[in-house]
Amino acid sequence: MASTSKANLTEDDEEEEEIEHFDDFTLASSWERFISEIEATCRQWSADGPKNLLEKGAVHLDYSNKIYRIKSELKDATKIYSMEYYFGIDNDGNISDWNCTLHDLQLCFGVKEFLVISPQSASGVVLDAPESSKLLSAVAIALSNCSCLWPAFVPVHDPSRKAFIGIQNMGTIFTRRFEADRIGSQVPVKFMHLEGLYELFVSKFAYWTSDHLTHLFKVYLMMKLTYRTLPNDDENDGIQDADAENAESEKMPDGGNLNRKHWDDDCPWSEWYSAEDPVKAAGTGLMDTMHVGFDLVTTWSEKVIESSLEMAEMENASPHEAEKWILTPNLSPNLDSSKGDRIGFASQLQLLVSALDMSFEAQFMEDFVSVENLGSDNLKSSMVIPPPTVLDRVLKDLLLEGRQFPDFAKGEHKSSRAIKGAPLESLFAQFCLHSLWFGNCSIRAIAVLWVEFVREIRWYWEESQPLPKMPAHGSIDLATCLINQKLQMLAICIEKKRELNEEFQDCLGSNDDVFVHMEEDIQVGEESTSFLTQSQDFDGKRDSPLILEGFNESKTSISKFSTNSQDAYSADKSTSDSKRTGSAGPVGSMKLLNSCQSLHAPFTQNAPLMTEDMHEERLRAVEAFGDSFNFSAQLERETLSSDMSAFKAANPDAVFEDFIRWHSPGDWENDGSKANDKWPPRGKLSQRMSGPGNSWRKIWNDAPSLPAYEQKPLLDPNREGEKILHYLETVRPHQLLEQMVCTAFRASADTLHQTNFGSLKQITTKMDQLFHTMASTLRPLQANLLSGNSEKIEDLKRLCVALEHVEKLLTLAASLRHKFIQAPRVYEAIFSDYYDFYLPNMGKGSADVDIQKEFDLKLQLRVNERQVVSNMFTPPTANQSWRKVLSMGNLLNGHEPILRQIVFSKRDSGSDCHYAVSTRGGPHMDDQQEIETYRMYVCGTSNDLRVALCVTSYD
Repeated sequence: MASTSKANLTEDDEEEEEIEHFDDFTLASSWERFISEIEATCRQWSADGPKNLLEKGAVHLDYSNKIYRIKSELKDATKIYSMEYYFGIDNDGNISDWNCTLHDLQLCFGVKEFLVISPQSASGVVLDAPESSKLLSAVAIALSNCSCLWPAFVPVHDPSRKAFIGIQNMGTIFTRRFEADRIGSQVPVKFMHLEGLYELFVSKFAYWTSDHLTHLFKVYLMMKLTYRTLPNDDENDGIQDADAENAESEKMPDGGNLNRKHWDDDCPWSEWYSAEDPVKAAGTGLMDTMHVGFDLVTTWSEKVIESSLEMAEMENASPHEAEKWILTPNLSPNLDSSKGDRIGFASQLQLLVSALDMSFEAQFMEDFVSVENLGSDNLKSSMVIPPPTVLDRVLKDLLLEGRQFPDFAKGEHKSSRAIKGAPLESLFAQFCLHSLWFGNCSIRAIAVLWVEFVREIRWYWEESQPLPKMPAHGSIDLATCLINQKLQMLAICIEKKRELNEEFQDCLGSNDDVFVHMEEDIQVGEESTSFLTQSQDFDGKRDSPLILEGFNESKTSISKFSTNSQDAYSADKSTSDSKRTGSAGPVGSMKLLNSCQSLHAPFTQNAPLMTEDMHEERLRAVEAFGDSFNFSAQLERETLSSDMSAFKAANPDAVFEDFIRWHSPGDWENDGSKANDKWPPRGKLSQRMSGPGNSWRKIWNDAPSLPAYEQKPLLDPNREGEKILHYLETVRPHQLLEQMVCTAFRASADTLHQTNFGSLKQITTKMDQLFHTMASTLRPLQANLLSGNSEKIEDLKRLCVALEHVEKLLTLAASLRHKFIQAPRVYEAIFSDYYDFYLPNMGKGSADVDIQKEFDLKLQLRVNERQVVSNMFTPPTANQSWRKVLSMGNLLNGHEPILRQIVFSKRDSGSDCHYAVSTRGGPHMDDQQEIETYRMYVCGTSNDLRVALCVTSYD
């Protein structure tokens, strides 16, 4: 360009310059300015290098963390183009390794870093052929000016064709040209087979049409075949299921597990819902709205092919002959979805928490049954209850099936009891689980089910029928929720009530027997003494040496007895005028104070059972009246009086001091000698027992002499049973829902815990964390600290999300283990990889989960694992075979590949190629160096074919 120095110019020279002004026309045209702009951009990108480009805004591709892209806008006249530079941080990889994370153009043309220049239009392609050639020429000139060896591509034709043209300066005398196009339909039959594709490639460099038939060309071949498990036919699911059941019943006459219709029939949650298989394979029996399953990629490493016949033989080769098998699971979109369209325990617990939030609006559960009490019309419409037939079915499942007492500890998590709910197999826990699926788990549906449930419980009480799924013996488990305690107490009361009724019937039967024996004795005089025996039995005054249910043996261990009951009875007959009754045997060598008779331990009644609220009531009474000994004795008066009466019956000559020595040895003060070895024992009562007006002595004086089996039971089953039913009928809605939420969470988690997930440590850890989280979150509900509109409701909703995450992982683990039970390494590897992929989202709520990248695992199978995967590709049904015409080879159990990828290449040395005359002796060419003169990438199926050709030429 011309330049001037105004410091040395005269005024005449300045005037002459203004007249004879010089303009530089080297950048006059827009096309040249366009080339200059491309050149400047490429120079800047080349100078920056990959690391600096990352700092300047380069982004990685969604499907690969190794390939990055940076973009720049260019303008040519009125058109705006986008130029993209694709590059990788590590350029040492081999394109021929079938790396699935490569860019499409890298696979097609075997390049590493490249440019793509395209118009910024709706189609994004150049539709005009002259424009595409001009655009490619501009890029080639710019790259040559800045000495860049990047290949450049321009998208052409229709976007659906995925067509490109491209060029690359090799830095020597050679240039590579690229072209790719696609046939989307009506693929010629010849190109559906390997032989025809081979001939297509040979035709690109054969001089004459007949050359590829008469000459042998050394062609290098790599092949990759992708197989996919077939989904079931949506239209014929019912027919196929019926046919499968008939066929399997013939194979399994004993009715084995082969008749399953759903993949999760053997999973613990299948009683409540059927989960969508997160990794569906053929034969699941479920309808597929979109494909999920497995992709199997088989690859053949580079081979040398010299004839069409070899290609025909290779098409008949089995996939088992491939060098590598790569398995890719295609998981269900719902597995990562946060839309809430999955049905499971977590989704239903969300509804139960919402019902808890509404439970503070009424005083009784019956108030929610009526539609008039529900408020807005929208609320009424969302609280539709199921028909009576559904209600009857639920109640039948709850109360009529499974009457046997279940094992509550079976299947429970070790931390389950930290949650104050009901055991999984108990009646209330089953009610809570049924409530999750009854209607839409609204407060109205729960109210209807609860009212009918309590009504049925009352029927069991009035008819004295055993309460299903509840133990009728043992102590009350105070670690469970109050309703479970009440139901356990009611089951015991029903059993006691039945025993009393049976005893009453036995008495009536015994009375009839008396009159029968009386008539016989009158007729047979010599057997008249038998009436006396029967009447004594009827009076019930005989001593029973057996330990009756509901009675304690004694306050002292029976192992201390020196004689058995028969010996004790014989001794009593010879030494005492009064008859001893209710004795469990003498207590060691202890003697009574007023006589030298052995002190006998009586059979006593068990202490009355109490639920948690009954204990709290007594504690409140103690706090109100003071923690005095007298009041404590008053609370225990009935039990103490029963023990004293039984002691008097077993020891007719006993005094109050004898009872204290047996019942409360700490209140008998010895004089230092062994009182039990000598008679009379030397000692005295303690100060609290010897004081004036002692309540224990007053009770002793008032207690009659009665053995335990003649006493009034300490537990009045009729009174306690009616109190329990009153509680169930009048329980406050929020108190019921609080216990339901705790129990439902515990039962749901315990059910999921029973899933057979193999040796996956991640699941074990997550389950432990879940139970600890539930215990801390549900603690306010267990203490009745919840109130309306409480922040704890939000905590419960977050707990539902935490359970949902674990539920998803368990579903995936169960599905993978079911499919790969004979190849544990496979399902452990797949699950571990998905766990690492999903873990960052597990601490978020459902609304916050945002899966930016799809799960993409490529697992290479070992030889001993191939058969397990091969068995998953069950032969296609007749309907599937009819729909999908088998046109390609390399079948896997009747399945043709869904995608076939082949790379043909031809290499020539410097001395053998037809450029040898021009290149021999050239500065950049070695006679022994091989050049990939032709490369063709073929991708497609029988209905779709894409071909990408790369030719190296001498320009």
